[in-house]
Amino acid sequence: MSVLVYTESEGGAFKKSAFEVASYAKGVATMLGTSVTAVSFNADNSGDLGNYGVDKVLEIKNDKLSTFNAKAYTDALKQAAEKEEAKVVVVSSSADSKFLASLLAIHLNAGYASNVVALPESTSPFTVKRTAFTNKAFSITEMTTDAKIIGLSNNAFGLKEISGAATAEAFEPSLSDQDFAVNVVSVDKATDKVSIADAEIVVSAGRGLKGPENWGMIEELADVLGAATACSKPVSDLGWRPHGEHVGQTGKPVASNLYIAIGISGAIQHLAGINSSKVKVVINNDPEAPFFKAADYGIVGDAFEVVPTLIEKLKEFKENNA
Repeated sequence: MSVLVYTESEGGAFKKSAFEVASYAKGVATMLGTSVTAVSFNADNSGDLGNYGVDKVLEIKNDKLSTFNAKAYTDALKQAAEKEEAKVVVVSSSADSKFLASLLAIHLNAGYASNVVALPESTSPFTVKRTAFTNKAFSITEMTTDAKIIGLSNNAFGLKEISGAATAEAFEPSLSDQDFAVNVVSVDKATDKVSIADAEIVVSAGRGLKGPENWGMIEELADVLGAATACSKPVSDLGWRPHGEHVGQTGKPVASNLYIAIGISGAIQHLAGINSSKVKVVINNDPEAPFFKAADYGIVGDAFEVVPTLIEKLKEFKENNA
């Protein structure tokens, strides 16, 4: 028996979330006195997972699985769980993993706990801590099913690097044509930017920027910080920025280590989508903006004065500490 972990990758490279769920799985496996087995799909350098507690990697190499396919991936993970006699499966909180986890729960007759933020408080009974009410509260959930699926909240556990090595084993799940009844025809994405989902720092802006022509300083600040750029819903609705950058309850959820909001008032839908971020910094010229109540740090001032100064100071700091 082992703890099974689904490690997400893109273009052959593991995503940051893959190492985080591996770290978490190692913690669970230690509590249960067992090992960690990871499943990878067309990923390179599987041995890297050993640095985060994985003992064995089941490597799936299949061109048909080069893009995410919920049904096929679920079927493959079901077979991997049965092969390894895994009673605990760990996934991330990405959109793909949430889609997959619910299907896998049906196949394994398992309980599924999403938005988990810490190692189990107990393994008998199996009890986990989860966020609830758009991250305004915590829920202590007892899982009574024999098989359990844990959806780890992004950036909740962090990366726990250890000295270890993972053995690789070729794995060829039995997949039917029915698994590929729905296929991805094409994927359009910005390849030159940091993904919002994987970013540790996100720089976001709203209508306070007054127009798309002023986004240069937001991109420059993001570049200095190695951050992803994002925006509020009104900005994407106006066409100033692509909809893929819209964060919030109706857009993409953000769980970054640092979230900088510039010229965003802080509507409840926006705050619900970024509440999982650890540190929130707000720059707004309206001291009554709702965002200040949710912020860890706030600057009341004109973004067109504050942001260029911030960029200048950050560049100086990086030069002096290179």
